[in-house]
Amino acid sequence: MRIAQIAPLFESVPPRLYGGTERVVSYLTEELVRQGHQVTLFASGDSITSAELVPCIPRALRLDPSVRDGLPHHMVMLDKVAERAGGFDVLHFHIDYLHFPLFRSERGRALTTLHGRQDLADHMPFYSRFSNMPLVSISNAQRGPLPGASFVATVHHGLPVDLLAPNFDARGGYLAFLGRISPEKRPDRAIAIAQQAGLQLKIAAKVDKADEVYFRDVIAPMLKGPGIEFIGEINENAKSEFLGQAAGLLFPIDWPEPFGLVMIEAMACGTPVLAFRCGSVPEIIEDGVTGCIVADVDQAVSAIPNLLTLDRRIIRSRFEDRFSSARMAADYVRVYQKIIQRHVASDRQLSARPARSGTPIDTASRQVPEALRTGN
Repeated sequence: MRIAQIAPLFESVPPRLYGGTERVVSYLTEELVRQGHQVTLFASGDSITSAELVPCIPRALRLDPSVRDGLPHHMVMLDKVAERAGGFDVLHFHIDYLHFPLFRSERGRALTTLHGRQDLADHMPFYSRFSNMPLVSISNAQRGPLPGASFVATVHHGLPVDLLAPNFDARGGYLAFLGRISPEKRPDRAIAIAQQAGLQLKIAAKVDKADEVYFRDVIAPMLKGPGIEFIGEINENAKSEFLGQAAGLLFPIDWPEPFGLVMIEAMACGTPVLAFRCGSVPEIIEDGVTGCIVADVDQAVSAIPNLLTLDRRIIRSRFEDRFSSARMAADYVRVYQKIIQRHVASDRQLSARPARSGTPIDTASRQVPEALRTGN
């Protein structure tokens, strides 16, 4: 199958440090190539991939201090995609809805995975206007605000099974918080839980410019408490040690989390997850098996003893069963085949209709996609 993967340009694919969407695009791209598909990745020029790379900017926008506005760069990328669109069976977009007006006529083979929250009022008129664009959700919970949208599947994220090493005998003795410092991620809750439980907390997290005031005014003063260590942003290579040595991961979110990649990263290390019941959490965490799901800080503190008794080998096994990149890629291939078949059926219906001028429609140029001829 000839597949175009269109990634955001804010981070490289994969990202050097934090970056959920670009990381997932990388895992998906590499697994599709491994499975024998012809994949072209539209991304920043500092991306690393075994697919064909079409560099759309020299380096990731977040790493380029000269960039003030990312929109023109993304529009240039979309123009490059349009130039080569005829060479693909599927155009798979990961840039939210930016491409909808330009690729509406290609909706028969244009698929969009939504990676962010969708409950923002400004989004609604746009989705209403483009309600026939095929969408993939990354959790069923993510669909809630868009009941009229054209969702064709939910595909949970996956990781390469050899990416993070499991640790079945963690000796770190600490709770971990990994991700991003922001009000919706609630690191303040993580600090409160750890302190009330009498356990050390290590925080490995990125601070975006938009959250610098929150970090300075709310979180920084809390870091002075006993047993709290702020490590800062870590890269992929450091995650196995950080998560694997942790007694548990705290995921005390306060927003409609679309997926929560860090939860399955912890599971890959065999580390149980203590998460608040928001967004995707009940779809990802099996309560009492791979973690504990709670509603508030008091419940979280009470759940810690049970969390620490969960079998790390079972947690790792459930990760392998449910959240591998091979499973993710196989799910997407089924979605690709579904939309291609729907597109072919639509073309055949159009071909069967008599032309308005009375002249038969020329169907010689209507080709069956290579993906349906060869399966690859």
